[in-house]
Amino acid sequence: MSAVSPITGPLSRRAASHLLKRLTFGPTRKEINEIENKSIDQALDILFQKHKHPQPPLDTATGRQWVNPIPKEGRIGRDNNLETVLIPYMRNWWLDTMCREKTGITEKMVFFFHSHFTTIQSRIYYSLSLYYQLSLFRHHALGNVKDLAYKLCRDNAMLIHLDGNDNEVGHPNENFAREFLELYTIGKGKQVSSTDYSNYTEQDIKEAARILSGFKTEHTFSTDLDPETGVPLGRMILNPQMMAIRHDSGEKKFSHRFGNRVIKPKEVKTYYALKNIATKEAALGEVQELVDMIFEQKETAKHFCRKLYRFFVYYDITPEIEKNVIEPLAETLYKNNYEFEPVLRQLFSSKHFFDQDTNKKSEFVQASLIKSPLEVVAGTLRYFEVNLPERTQIPKYYELYSELQERLKQQGLDLYEPYDVAGYTAYYQAPDFNRHWISSSNLARRYEFADDLLKGISSKGMNSSVKLDIVKFVRNSQNISDPSDAEKLVKELTDDLFPEVISKDRFNYFLNEILLDNLSTTTWKHEWQNYIEKGNDSAVRQQLEKLVRALLQAPEYQLF
Repeated sequence: MSAVSPITGPLSRRAASHLLKRLTFGPTRKEINEIENKSIDQALDILFQKHKHPQPPLDTATGRQWVNPIPKEGRIGRDNNLETVLIPYMRNWWLDTMCREKTGITEKMVFFFHSHFTTIQSRIYYSLSLYYQLSLFRHHALGNVKDLAYKLCRDNAMLIHLDGNDNEVGHPNENFAREFLELYTIGKGKQVSSTDYSNYTEQDIKEAARILSGFKTEHTFSTDLDPETGVPLGRMILNPQMMAIRHDSGEKKFSHRFGNRVIKPKEVKTYYALKNIATKEAALGEVQELVDMIFEQKETAKHFCRKLYRFFVYYDITPEIEKNVIEPLAETLYKNNYEFEPVLRQLFSSKHFFDQDTNKKSEFVQASLIKSPLEVVAGTLRYFEVNLPERTQIPKYYELYSELQERLKQQGLDLYEPYDVAGYTAYYQAPDFNRHWISSSNLARRYEFADDLLKGISSKGMNSSVKLDIVKFVRNSQNISDPSDAEKLVKELTDDLFPEVISKDRFNYFLNEILLDNLSTTTWKHEWQNYIEKGNDSAVRQQLEKLVRALLQAPEYQLF
């Protein structure tokens, strides 16, 4: 248990920065200050605070919230190949939510769930389906993942994405059932035969599909509300007598992988020539039994803990990590009936997470992951506290965030549009995992982002832009303690922006060659004082922009 035993003592600045970089999309300097010197429990209490859900997006046509009343979905396309015009705006709103979040893990967990329970937005033709899916993720960010999995069986976006709408008695569609077992819950395990994957079999997929039959998307988003969250879910197809006439009400027998478990509806009725038709409650009860059966398997807990580990800690799970980290975490998750907060607290307070393992043989955790484009874009905007457009500033708000979305896409992350049903390759594709974020094209675009941010990111026809004013940032004493001290300035920036202390030679490169142009620190002090006295920032701005460009384009900044 030593690997997952909690650390003790106050957090150093570097430990605080490491914690915040992993649990958020990137901390501000103020947030690092707030966590520094606190105990790990105190720091996690801050990060795990529950904040109010963000206000819904605004309709571009009316300026009112999308959710109530429901916006008129504008569509383009032919032959039922429809793309909702509002979906790109919903993605912009979500990116904005990531950039503006108060200190906390919630939005990072929302993205984790999105990357795990993947939906591809181009398959979805109702923006509210995606909005409510995010609402489910947000509500369960630190909650019960088993409850979330149950609700996702009826999630409107998921019903469209994996063909749940087409799954009816007599005409089963196994797509969702297959991914529910393989990707979303228990995982395949090692394949034993063409029909046996060691954790489940093809028979189990077929029987699960029968249980999940009879649901349709509900596009008024006004009925079948989840009693816990108020989120509208998909509807069961019912006749006037409230019987689930499209649901397979027969007996389902699962394989030896689930102890030959039999699931059947608790209540059936006869309607004219139709016999043994399940009631709505009985059909929903079968879905709950299916979820309970899968989550009773300890392999399900291990599957979730491996996904958490690869997302938040490191991609390579060695036999040592499996035994000393994954198995204890899975035991915690299982014993707590799949409540996520206890296992997250155990992981993020562990000696392993902070590289304090007593007999560590594996790779170090800190500075081991390559930042995703979200950590690059949102993290940079957050740290430098770049002014962002307000949501009421339509159309400027959506246009400028569309430009930021384009920067994400150019760097390799098309938000809500993963390449594969398994999600974004960096989170699941062995053996490279997060190295997929780096290609010659993607890396060049990462470096261009620093240039774009300094000159201003704007859209056509827009007078305003998203721009980093580095002089304003540095002059704020809450950000840099003494901007006239060149060494202190470079040290404070490199300490916060880089995950590890850099070598003396590297530090001198940023100080002497970049900031000072090989002039003296005294010269810099005079230039800064001259700016303060006379208000002309041209000399210091040029050098500060040169410095921040070099820092954001440095290999060290790509890691966290």
